[in-house]
Amino acid sequence: MPVLQSYIAGQWFGSTESKALISAINGTTVAHTHQEEIDFREAVAYARHTGVKNILALDFQQRAAILKALAAYIQERKRELYAISHHTGCTKADSWIDIDGGFGTLFTYASTGRKELPSGNVAHEGPVTQLGKENHFNGTHILVPRRGVSVHINAFNFPIWGMLEKFAPAFLAGMPCIFKPATATSYLTEAAVRVINDSGLLPEGALQLVVGGAGDLLDHLEEQDFVTFTGSANTALMLKSHPNIMAKSIPFNAEADSLNSAIMAPDISPEDEEFAIFAKEVVKEMTAKAGQKCTAIRRVLVPAEHLDTLAGMIKERLSSIVVGDPHEEGVRMGALSSSDQLRDVNEAIDQLLETSECVFGRDGSFKAVGQGVENGAFISPHLLINRNPLNDGGAHDIEAFGPVATLMPYNGIDEALAIAAKGKGSLVTTLTTKTPAIAAEMIPVLAAQHGRLQILDAQAAKESTGHGSPLPMLKHGGPGRAGGGEELGGIRAVHHYLQRTAIQGSPTMVAAVTGEYVRGAKVLETDVHPFRRHFDDLQVGESLLTHRRTVTEADIVNFGCLSGDHFYMHFDDIAAKETQFGQRIAHGYFVLSAAAGLFVYPGEGPVLANYGLDTLRFITPVLVGDTIRARLTCKRKIDQGRASPDGHPQGVVMWDVAVTNQHDELVASYDILTLVAKRQ
Repeated sequence: MPVLQSYIAGQWFGSTESKALISAINGTTVAHTHQEEIDFREAVAYARHTGVKNILALDFQQRAAILKALAAYIQERKRELYAISHHTGCTKADSWIDIDGGFGTLFTYASTGRKELPSGNVAHEGPVTQLGKENHFNGTHILVPRRGVSVHINAFNFPIWGMLEKFAPAFLAGMPCIFKPATATSYLTEAAVRVINDSGLLPEGALQLVVGGAGDLLDHLEEQDFVTFTGSANTALMLKSHPNIMAKSIPFNAEADSLNSAIMAPDISPEDEEFAIFAKEVVKEMTAKAGQKCTAIRRVLVPAEHLDTLAGMIKERLSSIVVGDPHEEGVRMGALSSSDQLRDVNEAIDQLLETSECVFGRDGSFKAVGQGVENGAFISPHLLINRNPLNDGGAHDIEAFGPVATLMPYNGIDEALAIAAKGKGSLVTTLTTKTPAIAAEMIPVLAAQHGRLQILDAQAAKESTGHGSPLPMLKHGGPGRAGGGEELGGIRAVHHYLQRTAIQGSPTMVAAVTGEYVRGAKVLETDVHPFRRHFDDLQVGESLLTHRRTVTEADIVNFGCLSGDHFYMHFDDIAAKETQFGQRIAHGYFVLSAAAGLFVYPGEGPVLANYGLDTLRFITPVLVGDTIRARLTCKRKIDQGRASPDGHPQGVVMWDVAVTNQHDELVASYDILTLVAKRQ
């Protein structure tokens, strides 16, 4: 059997057999860890110097492009990963969650980075605040790479997704990563890292892999580093309390296992479609990944009068679940990840039975399907009932990290909320209801102790990704027992790894630092219209002050007739006089259109299309007889490496537009986005 190797300081490391890693399916040895001890001082120094330097030689946009290419490369090689994933006990559907979910997350963050991050390595988190009366002194926030190392300690249940969902935002943020996967399934993580290395896409030092123990890794971290952990609440507490982590205030993000709930609201009865949907969701979460998900449903809250009916429906569905070797026809649930995990789950079930009764799973009839499975880590789904869920303890404190759920009857909404709260903080809860008013009443209360809430009804069920599926664009994490951390959530996850810093200075200095034009900063005025410049030649701050236009009665009438907007403030002189303005005013969208007429260059040029408008505000009303003009200024350039449909390279330019009247008062303010051709 192969000896797994760590990937440290740019080299594969380790050759002497140590611990045997066992197939969850048949008990055979899949691989061994290595005996050689890792020099973690060297690993951290390599990441801090080689990794940081090479990653920051790229900008946000370039790193996003690498993530996209890497996702596509892993997608092409996923079959070999599926073959190895089988040994972790996964069915094909389970492996899809882990492997496809992993590279799918890379695709998502590639897109997020391209859309929401600038060129360069400074992200401006506006708005700019005017700190002085005459606008000579401004303040704002910037987000910059921490120039440190991110260490990720992961659980056994998602060897690939667990790595990639942390790697994607950290890499985008400019941090090299050291991954320490759980040993039991590290053979799959190692295979994934080999695929990543084979791609040749990552800069040297961006990724290191630790197979085996973490040793003194945390001792070598410094203030600019970052640590994340996924696993048990007890281990999270131990790591978070590490003396070096505490002494240096090193950011620590924990995502811990939690006692998640599914709540059937009191408006649901057995005749409703939602009743069967709820039962199906519970069974799916019990059996997917054999219940080994930090987001799995552990506590099932049901109106007391429907307890027996729901229990019967779930038992019927569970009885059709075939457990065994996923290669066998009809198998729908695989094994736990290891014999150690099997022992832990059985021990937890025994503890749960001190406060609950088992209604499915312990009748002695369970038999896994397949050859050699007697040596595998198979277990039957277990459905329990706790008839006194208002009491402390039991399923409110004990988690069997496997296909185990406990039914809990309740009487009334307040009691359901009280029972859910006994989980002391959870990653996710599903509320199944068909009544919007019930959702509006319960969700705000549940939100205080949960990281994510799914509201499930017949309509949502048609497209729902499920109770247990964290999505890259939504936050993953929860308060209290769930660890108190946040992962994913789109651009939020990237921001977690960046340093947020307030800056103060003149508009010109703030603009220089942020790489964005700031109102009041010095502008560059030339004889060439900005719309005539290619993306490559255009400079941030390049500006055009237009000629003037006086607004007439005919303008308002003609615009109203053209647009069909005959709002009384534009056409009813008597009604307008009774308002705060005292007279009729021009349409805001006329002002917008008139400004475009002032600054748009009509001839053919590099500007290809206007595809968006942001931050529009109408500030001072424009009256008949007012004279307006516009200042168009290049605010931001983003080189996304895109090409037009005909293959011509192009970039994105954001323009600041300020429309003023004859008194130099700001009447309208907005940003427009354009696609601008490059020279090459």
